[in-house]
Amino acid sequence: MDLHLSGKRALVTGASRGIGTAIAEVLAEEGCDLDLAARSGPELEKLAARLGAEHGVNVGVHVVDLRQSDELDRFAAAVPVPDIVINNAGDIPGGPLAAVDEQAWRHGWELKVFGYINLTRHLYTRMKARGNGVIVNNIGASGEGYDANYIAGSTGNAALMTFTKALGGRSLADGIRVLGVNPGPVATERILTLMKAQARARFGDEDRYGELTAMFPLGRAASPREVADLIAFLASERSAYTTGAVFTIDGGVSAAGL
Repeated sequence: MDLHLSGKRALVTGASRGIGTAIAEVLAEEGCDLDLAARSGPELEKLAARLGAEHGVNVGVHVVDLRQSDELDRFAAAVPVPDIVINNAGDIPGGPLAAVDEQAWRHGWELKVFGYINLTRHLYTRMKARGNGVIVNNIGASGEGYDANYIAGSTGNAALMTFTKALGGRSLADGIRVLGVNPGPVATERILTLMKAQARARFGDEDRYGELTAMFPLGRAASPREVADLIAFLASERSAYTTGAVFTIDGGVSAAGL
């Protein structure tokens, strides 16, 4: 399906690995010029060079720590106003309440929760002045599953779901669509870290994480590309009447109440 994204400019945060890289890849395949943001310059440069060579798109690289408000402010002011914003950067720590101290909780939220909100706040204003744009927040299914063993992430994701729906419910008046995607477990390095943390919490042994993975639908986590394809569709005009909604991609786990 042609998503009619050729010639659009998309900004992807957390693009240096995992789902962020997959999003950059699918948007480049669709003909989007890209601005890729992350803290890892070498990984971004390699990705940008590959996508430019393979798909003939223009790719800007931005090494920025979105936890730092001054860096985020400078970045948001300097980057070309995008047609599409994908908020994806995040590394909220796993663990139950007693295992996540205030510093770790705040550190995780500064990047994912406040990082999403503050970047959106800056770029929404510029998109509104232009009269159009799409913002897709890659959030996480724990926000609707209330996972006590991922309490900082579950709480943060629930906040971002509400943020997405509250903003997106009125954003069409400004010519902007705001959407969210809630992936369940996705086959990335990050899920391995989180699964080990959950195995420690539940079994007292991180090496038993495979017992948790085996319980996933189809016996596997989702692939990053499965998430990226959904995000690309939502960002396209094929989904032009969609805003203020959050779409879950977790093999039915949330719907089953698991």
